[in-house]
Amino acid sequence: MNATAARPIPVYLYHVPAQSALPWRVALIRRLLDRFGARVAGLKDSSGDMDFAREAASLHADFLVFPSTEAALPQARSGPFAGCISATANLNADLCARFYRSGDAAALRQAVAIRGLFDGKPLVPGVKTVLAHIHADPHWARVEPPLSVISPAERAAVVAGYDAVRAQAHA
Repeated sequence: MNATAARPIPVYLYHVPAQSALPWRVALIRRLLDRFGARVAGLKDSSGDMDFAREAASLHADFLVFPSTEAALPQARSGPFAGCISATANLNADLCARFYRSGDAAALRQAVAIRGLFDGKPLVPGVKTVLAHIHADPHWARVEPPLSVISPAERAAVVAGYDAVRAQAHA
């Protein structure tokens, strides 16, 4: 058996209580880390609860926590988080990378502004709508149940907002 085959696959926990109705508790994560060590490699936190994310990140130096918002990137550069995993990074990855690499505050503001376009709106259908706009291909906006397309007013708002932020980013 080669050395690669003997190495256990790392496990990342996904904290999405809005969908699962079952949140990860910090005490349970601690027990898993105590029992399985580095096998439990990290957590993708989609709860929006930054206090929870910080507490989870404090459990072990090698336990990687990825909040689901670009607003956490400053703490990823110099603090407890390993980065962010965000649906809107499909739209603003260049801005996130600019901030992460160089500390470009304007890029972070623009990335967070793009994320904010979806506050109070269905996130995944909204992101897909903007991708359809970017690529001039309506197929990108297609969603499957249980998701549903966003309303025409929401579509107009997110597309106009995205175009405005992008125009500012290129000015």
